[in-house]
Amino acid sequence: MEPIAGAVLSVLFLLSAERRSAVLARGTYNCDAPLASSLPRASFSSSSELSGSHGPGFANLNRRDGAGGWTPLVSNKYQWLQIDLGERMEVTAVATQGGYGSSDWVSSYLLMFSDGGRNWKQYQREESIWSFPGNTNSDSVVHYRLQPPFEARFLRFLPLAWNPKGRIGMRIEVYGCAYRSEMVNFDGKSSLLYIFNQKPTSPTKDVISLKFKAGQNDGILFHRGGQNGKCITLELVKGKLTLLLNSGSTNLPSPGAHKALSLGSLLDDQHWHSLLIEVHGSHIRFTVDRHTHHFQATGESSFLDLDNEVSFGGIPGHRKSMAFPHRNFDGCFENLYYNGVDIIDLSKKQKPQILIMGNVSFSCLHPHTVPVTFMSPRSYLALGGTFGEDKASVAFQFRTWNRSGLLLATQFLVLVLHDGKVKLSLSQPGHAARDATAGAGLNDGQWHSVSLTAKGNHLSVMVDGEAASVAGSLRGQIDSGNTYYLGALYEQSCETHKHRGSSSGLYYIDSDGSGPLGPALVYCNMTDTAWTSVQHNGSHWTRIKSSSGESPHPLSFKYTASMEQLQAIIGHANHCQQELAFYCKKSRLSTLQDGTPVSWWVGRANETHTYWGGSLPDAQKCACGLEGNCLDSQYHCNCDADRNEWTSDTVVLSHKEHLPVTQVVMTDTGRPHSEAAFTLGPLLCQGDNSFWNSASFNTETSYLHFPTFQGELSADMSFFFKTTASSGVFLENLGITDFIRLELHAPAEVTFSFDVGNGPCVVTVRSPTPLNDSRWHYVKAERNIKEASLHVDRLPGETRPAPPDGHVRLQLNSQLFVGGTATRQRGFLGCIRALRLNGLALDLEERATMTPGVEPGCRGHCSSYGHLCRNGGKCTEKHRGMACDCTLSAYDGPFCEDEISAYFGIGSSVIYNFQEHYNHTSSKNSSSLVALFREDLTLTGEMTTLSFRTTGTPSLLLCVSSFSEEYLSVILAPNGSLQIRYKLDRHHEPDVFNFGFQNLADGQLHQVKINREAAVVSVEVNQSERRQVILSSGTEFNAVKSLMLGMILGPLGADAATLRAGARGFTGCLSAVRFGPVAPLKAALSPGRPGPATVRGPVAAAPGCAQSAEPRAPAREATWRPAGGAGRSGPRDGGEPSVNADRRDAAVIGGVIAVVIFIFLCVTAIAVRIYQQRWLYQKNESNSPKHSARAKSALKSELNMQSTGSESQKEYFF
Repeated sequence: MEPIAGAVLSVLFLLSAERRSAVLARGTYNCDAPLASSLPRASFSSSSELSGSHGPGFANLNRRDGAGGWTPLVSNKYQWLQIDLGERMEVTAVATQGGYGSSDWVSSYLLMFSDGGRNWKQYQREESIWSFPGNTNSDSVVHYRLQPPFEARFLRFLPLAWNPKGRIGMRIEVYGCAYRSEMVNFDGKSSLLYIFNQKPTSPTKDVISLKFKAGQNDGILFHRGGQNGKCITLELVKGKLTLLLNSGSTNLPSPGAHKALSLGSLLDDQHWHSLLIEVHGSHIRFTVDRHTHHFQATGESSFLDLDNEVSFGGIPGHRKSMAFPHRNFDGCFENLYYNGVDIIDLSKKQKPQILIMGNVSFSCLHPHTVPVTFMSPRSYLALGGTFGEDKASVAFQFRTWNRSGLLLATQFLVLVLHDGKVKLSLSQPGHAARDATAGAGLNDGQWHSVSLTAKGNHLSVMVDGEAASVAGSLRGQIDSGNTYYLGALYEQSCETHKHRGSSSGLYYIDSDGSGPLGPALVYCNMTDTAWTSVQHNGSHWTRIKSSSGESPHPLSFKYTASMEQLQAIIGHANHCQQELAFYCKKSRLSTLQDGTPVSWWVGRANETHTYWGGSLPDAQKCACGLEGNCLDSQYHCNCDADRNEWTSDTVVLSHKEHLPVTQVVMTDTGRPHSEAAFTLGPLLCQGDNSFWNSASFNTETSYLHFPTFQGELSADMSFFFKTTASSGVFLENLGITDFIRLELHAPAEVTFSFDVGNGPCVVTVRSPTPLNDSRWHYVKAERNIKEASLHVDRLPGETRPAPPDGHVRLQLNSQLFVGGTATRQRGFLGCIRALRLNGLALDLEERATMTPGVEPGCRGHCSSYGHLCRNGGKCTEKHRGMACDCTLSAYDGPFCEDEISAYFGIGSSVIYNFQEHYNHTSSKNSSSLVALFREDLTLTGEMTTLSFRTTGTPSLLLCVSSFSEEYLSVILAPNGSLQIRYKLDRHHEPDVFNFGFQNLADGQLHQVKINREAAVVSVEVNQSERRQVILSSGTEFNAVKSLMLGMILGPLGADAATLRAGARGFTGCLSAVRFGPVAPLKAALSPGRPGPATVRGPVAAAPGCAQSAEPRAPAREATWRPAGGAGRSGPRDGGEPSVNADRRDAAVIGGVIAVVIFIFLCVTAIAVRIYQQRWLYQKNESNSPKHSARAKSALKSELNMQSTGSESQKEYFF
């Protein structure tokens, strides 16, 4: 009976405690008075109103004046009705009614409340029910009593559903009473200590009740200690309340202690939460926001015999010596009672029982910062910056459960959350993009801080106090831009990202723009064309064996994008493909003799396909069958030869309508020794049809027409244009009186005009420079029921709000005219491309092929995108876009930004012969620039550039010789200083210039640029130190012969210092070497490209001198391959292909050595074999089974070695 009595006592006391706090807070149980009916009209506000008589001031229950209630301008889920009660009140019930005498009522709604009108919380009826039932007609009143009630000053009603034959219509009432409370505020450094005058008279129970509002996710709420470390502590830990108990056997426990109770989640949301704790001996009842946890401490220990003091908001200073990682509480308490004692009242009256430590105030201020919730992946905030500033500073906090998402985008950098880490991508004009990461597991739902500061050429990024390391400082000063985007901001494709100058990397792309599909995370591989790569969960090798004859188990693939997103990516691409690689051993791919397929794959529409190559579904041939080079000409796949050895087939599937591959099934593995393996590559798509889809308008009377634009309530339009005309209409669609139009109104002015029945509305963006400059410019216009906006390039946008009382529907009935008007006046002259209306791309080229005066396509992309070609690269026009020709650049890559670097070992050299280059290139193109380098040519100037990294001195960096004993040499002197020696007259001594900037043989990367114009030589080191000198030996460089890097002998007539440096050569990394239009390292390192460069000694391509001074060994392949697997179709053997077939001398020497070793091994093997035969002949026959077992074991071992996979291998046994 005692446990039962104890339980009853606990329940009764809990009820009495709740009753006591309720009485003290309200003073009475009668809390049902109407609160809204006596409020002035100004206390009501709303998202919009249909008219002045439908305003929120008419929303009182049973009110009939005005239009008899509130009705918004447009009935959708973004409308709200708000009430300001004037002060914080206790709200116990609400009531709703429809619009008086109308068909307008709300059948379902949400209720939100707030103390300050900024930070809102949604009321939850029950555990998972958020909405309230509304009305079924306009006049009946629906009451709903709130269980539990809440305290707030502001309330918002958000309609979710309404009469489908009418509009949103509401009249409301709120019931409750005045709310009186005592509050105390802690600043994270303060606390209260309550000291009992004597031991409690009734030590059988302890009760603590309060409400709290937290500003931080960690902090001590209260603590009461005792002897030998015995204590009870309540702490907020990462947004959860944790009750920590220590029976006194150990020191104060940590948050992860065994005796700990946790309740709640995300309690640091700056909203009020209720708390009640009851301690009855070793029994504890812990309640947070109506969620209760019962607990009994182990043993006979009671938590009532503690010290006669309890602290709130922190642990007193004399207790801090304990091993307890804690921080004080930051936030507010309300109605704090300890065993019925009003602690806040005692504190305000400065009673001697209370000791106040730190800065404690008795009011709860509204937070200075208010969180913003992004409701969808497409939501974003655009914050204005200062255009042209060379500094930027951004700080924010975020919390999310998503592993990936865009956090911040500016003109020069992007911050994304990728795989739970913050990734910074920095892009500056003329420099390669750089990435840095910081943090880990940031998608844990907790608040994390991010701060970014950029000033001059210094960049600092901090994530939760951890610095993100960025390789090097900023290259030049940054432009902070005029807009900062928080949240989603996506391009439509990798092609778009590429033509913004982005390098290869992970990006979000939104293929349908403003359509219903969300953005997808893809990898953009920026080569000469932009490739989009979408990964899946099965990129590793998969082995398939069968021993029981069971039916095949299909391997399914799940992609990082949804099927709808994949279809959009594939639909917009010029070409898509997926590669399947098979390894087979007595396992076939194609059908059996009776026509039964043994292997197949499944496409995106869940259809089965049995063809294995190309884009021709009827071919049913592997790649070797299509090319006619299969191992056995009787079959169309190597695997179908059914050989008892490993063979392979590599197939490329490129029929867009069938991609991507979602399943692969292989069934012919049931026979003895049958085995197969395969791997599926990512989905690869190239180009973007819509991005380059364009039309050229050649006359003012020409236009393209399309069906009527459907944009009654919402319309968005985006496109690029290029023109030299001063004005012209881009788009026009007419109705009876309504219209919508976008036009170039003046050379520097774009206007967006429309009329929905309220009179013309015009939005204008003016540019500081003319827009008719024959360059591409981007236009985006949007109109909805609230506002209209217009953006041109990256200029500040313009917005016009919709009139509060007016029409909202855009009613059009004519055709949509593109590039002209219905009257054939003010037509557009120029090009329009990438036109999208409400997220759908219009095919301008197809319509242009059948329209007079309009041509498909548009020329002149280099005028807009030519600046993307860096380091001397030349922009070349393509039908769809442009490309960078890096032939005359010392760099490579899509934008000539990839550094061509080489590591020079001891005794190595590269010699570039200009005469051979002339002979080679002039045979192909006599007009080539390299024809300048003829034996009788005289150079009056040249540009020489190089970058290097070394620790050796003296060193020869570069030497250019001539047939007339003239030369240029660039060397590092024994002290590491830079020396340049010009000899432009064989009869004079060379000009020697010492540039003692510093010791450049320090193992760091250094750049040197030498520009000669006649006798004036300008030298720049590391883009900062600059010198200019005058030559005395001459002004002309005659009959250039060769350029030499590394160890050389000569040139003829060179001075002693040059000869010493040339004899020592160069050891280290050289990159970006260029002399005039010639790039010798590119010629030397380009595979299979015959030319005038000769390589001697160990010269190896390096990933970049800025990264490493030595070449890195290639990474080992981590995926499984069958024994002897190589990368080509055909039989597999143990041989490896030649790594560098061009090194003929090394190959010959290696071959001779291999033959000698092979002959020696053969002789040895024959001798051993003869000896073994004699020994076996003398053995007893009883040993034969033992030898057989050993052979079998060896065979199994060999098979196991052949089939051993990597850690990432997947293996299926059927």
